[in-house]
Amino acid sequence: MTTLFYLAGAIAVISTFAVIVQTNIVHALLYLILSLLSVAVVFYVLGAPFAAVLEAIVYAGAIMVLFLFVIMMLNLGQHTREQERGWLAARVFIAPAIMAALLLGQLLSVIGQVSHDVEITRVGVLEVSGLLFGPYVLAVELASILLLAGLVAAYHLAKK
Repeated sequence: MTTLFYLAGAIAVISTFAVIVQTNIVHALLYLILSLLSVAVVFYVLGAPFAAVLEAIVYAGAIMVLFLFVIMMLNLGQHTREQERGWLAARVFIAPAIMAALLLGQLLSVIGQVSHDVEITRVGVLEVSGLLFGPYVLAVELASILLLAGLVAAYHLAKK
């Protein structure tokens, strides 16, 4: 199981990097789907099968279909591809690389300070759904309204 965890984590990191450097938007979406599915495998290996299924169905399924629909609707052409190639210059990656190194250093510092064992607790579907449709129902509805606003805005921006 440990090997599968590290393999899925490595696939997630590599495919996420491929999303960033890809100039073809459809290929970038395919790499993003691969990344999300590998994160679902990581969740499953860590003992959270419900979170893994939600990751696969909600993110890799529904949201990626929405992204693909919006991208096809926008019909971005050669000009956008050339603009993205200009953004991929090596000097553009200096500041994000420094910030990522700082975050990695902080993460390793925090991991080094943990002295107790982590207790794994299983959470069932009833508990999660009770929270989503109980005290956090407003947050769920606001997230759905935000996604709808993004779709409507993309439609109006693409309309000629």
